[in-house]
Amino acid sequence: MRSRKLMTSLLMALLLSLAFTNVIPALAADKTTIGVSIRSLSEERWARERILLEDKAKELGVETIFTDANNDEFVQNSQIENMIARGVDALIIIARNSDVAASGVEMALEEGIPSLAYDVAIYHPGAIYVSFDSVRVGREMAQAVVDQVPKGRYFWIGGSPTDDNAYLIRKGQFEVLQPLIDSGDIELLGEQWCDIWSPEEALKHVENALTAHSNQIDAVVCANDGTAGGAVQALQEQGLAGKVPTCGQDADLVACQRVAEGTQAVTVFKDVRVLADTAMEAAVELARGKRPEGINGKYVNESKGVEQEAIFVDVIPVTKDNLYEVIVQGGFHSLEDVYRNIPKDQWPE
Repeated sequence: MRSRKLMTSLLMALLLSLAFTNVIPALAADKTTIGVSIRSLSEERWARERILLEDKAKELGVETIFTDANNDEFVQNSQIENMIARGVDALIIIARNSDVAASGVEMALEEGIPSLAYDVAIYHPGAIYVSFDSVRVGREMAQAVVDQVPKGRYFWIGGSPTDDNAYLIRKGQFEVLQPLIDSGDIELLGEQWCDIWSPEEALKHVENALTAHSNQIDAVVCANDGTAGGAVQALQEQGLAGKVPTCGQDADLVACQRVAEGTQAVTVFKDVRVLADTAMEAAVELARGKRPEGINGKYVNESKGVEQEAIFVDVIPVTKDNLYEVIVQGGFHSLEDVYRNIPKDQWPE
């Protein structure tokens, strides 16, 4: 009798074990997981956006896997491959190299996993592009400099030559600059690109340009806040910071401080809080087999033969005049941080 009870107990335990073995994987399969491949967390904005993306994922009740490629495009694809093997349901990719990342998108699609190109285009028609209108960003940057220096000797600093955004920004900038170059109002002294949007490269390029032209440079048009920072450092060494305007984008804290101080004419505010929310919402929709509701345009790159659906988020050019309203009152950076280098009696009220 005791033996029969023991056998019954063992059988029940086995059945329960089998039941949980079947149920638990099923529950795990129901959980949506978004993989996020970040080209480098060493840049201020990507480190900030990692947190924003993670917070939005938690709000939406989905899990995330983050990777940092440390600015190595081949490491990035290897990490993407690893996330595919781990069974993510959708990918958000901040590409180091727009060409190379296309292989990562292709690998994902072969496994039925959709991808979003986050703020950096990927040359693959299967990736949905989520970004700001980079051509408009370039126009706003150049226009702010031209407003301060409508005629003069200009030097141009570009972003990374492997990042499509850098070319889109250049396109927008030269929509403003080229007519003035053609008319003779602007003399373009030179153009230099900066690998991985390096502030250090921008610093060297501007130092060399100042030396070559005996400091006779009236404006430096830069590609983002990081390269603007390098340009301003070079100008400071010659006592020209604040006299020679520069421009940037991203509204990094140090760039906002430079706008307050007058050493940077503009930073184009791309509200990454909105971008991160939009991207994560779209990724979750894709993961669940839906077409993202936010799609509102197309990204076209004729030279690469790429056309893909896109979600574009609005931008705001920020100068001294609207810095407090947009950045501080908008809650992006604090009053104390933005105006730290300005005498307190000159702070906006």
